Amino acid sequence: MLTISEIYLSIQGESTHVGRPMVFVRLAACDLRCTWCDTPYAFTGGRKQSIEDVIADVDRHGCRAVEITGGEPLLQAGVYPLMEQLLARGYDVLLETGGHVPIDKVPDPVVAIVDVKCPASGESQRMHWPNLDELSPHDEVKFVIQDRADYDYASDVVARHNLPERCRAVLFSPVHGVMDPKQLAEWILADRLPVRLQLQAHKYIWSPDTRGV
Repeated sequence: MLTISEIYLSIQGESTHVGRPMVFVRLAACDLRCTWCDTPYAFTGGRKQSIEDVIADVDRHGCRAVEITGGEPLLQAGVYPLMEQLLARGYDVLLETGGHVPIDKVPDPVVAIVDVKCPASGESQRMHWPNLDELSPHDEVKFVIQDRADYDYASDVVARHNLPERCRAVLFSPVHGVMDPKQLAEWILADRLPVRLQLQAHKYIWSPDTRGV
């Protein structure tokens, strides 16, 4: 059984898959409390569903791409057979994870989008650094940037771990409504960083507080 916060069809607003229609399976529960978290409603609650029921809900949307997110989806043991079964049914599967839970058991074909928490999140000390050694060439690493200190921290991690050579993309995402995207863009350009500026497209299409998008 899995504890599910919501399942819905939307446009992918993040990663290199931005703009792509996708089914989102949001699992409930998270043991992080990032200061800028935009889905605190997924910390608790949710409904119990079998893996078969979750897949049936995904099937009903008629879309062949799925992102499993949270909360922190890797806290639930049932997420691994869920990913395996979705892959077996021919789905493209993405996983959004907070970076503090090992990803070594994630099936290889899954695109893991791994957060590295920066200092302003309040959770940077929780990072499971061996995850960066587990990255596949199709995986992506995301940094949510709130201020210059976060930018400097992220830039150092990118360089020390040679991330552009280890994964498909390194994403620098400004905290929506806090970090000016123009300022972040100027820092990236000035330093010639081999990263992508990521804006959360769904927050521009819909209101930032809209759920189920």
